[in-house]
Amino acid sequence: MLNEIIKSPSFSYKVFGDWALFTDPIMRLGGEKFTYSIPTYQALKGIAESVYWKPTIVIHIDKVRVMKPILVEAKDMRLFKYNNSRSSDLARYTYLKDVEYQVLAHFEFNMNRLDLAKDRNIKKHLAIMKRCIKRGGRRDVFLGTRECQGYVEPCKFGEGEGYYDNSDDRLFGTMFHGFDYPDETGNSMLKARLWNVVMKKGVVDFIRPEDCPVHKPLHELQVKKFKKGENLESVDQLYSQMLEGDS
Repeated sequence: MLNEIIKSPSFSYKVFGDWALFTDPIMRLGGEKFTYSIPTYQALKGIAESVYWKPTIVIHIDKVRVMKPILVEAKDMRLFKYNNSRSSDLARYTYLKDVEYQVLAHFEFNMNRLDLAKDRNIKKHLAIMKRCIKRGGRRDVFLGTRECQGYVEPCKFGEGEGYYDNSDDRLFGTMFHGFDYPDETGNSMLKARLWNVVMKKGVVDFIRPEDCPVHKPLHELQVKKFKKGENLESVDQLYSQMLEGDS
């Protein structure tokens, strides 16, 4: 990977919905699910990728601003048993209720994708990202989990009045940050990142993935190998189709 990091200008969007469930994915194997108080870096990255994404770019979340009070509500769920679909168990999910966030982000080029070198055009991808934000995204947006539908709109980060604008610092302790995927890091090990979260005046400043204090190895994954110049013709074809679809 090249040492030089090429960053795009920042872009922002507002995401909101009736319910949200932001959890540590490692702890989601059981029947009970309890949400974090604020969205994780990985959840916000997934929302941005639902708006617009190509393997040429890697989206980085810079900040999130909590606009509404943090409210939780528990719901009882009847789930099928893992080994017996004819019987069910009762589980309790705890959701965030009536959420709204402003998100500030940027993207960087994935230097591991040598086959997409000709697609590294900052102005092009930034223009498409902004158009997709205006249209509410290219794919369905979910707030942490599929049953929590989200909606995206353009915004200027910091505008409007937020519920925690004049509040004291809030400590949320150690939280899940995101995953280190081999296709993005070039390392043949899938890792989970953890960090300590502080919200100041309603804003959480995310640290970069490589700066997280804890990187927990999960399991080995083979890194995909790409050669420079490979599949460039197909990239140009996809780009032409993309422009036709956005016109």
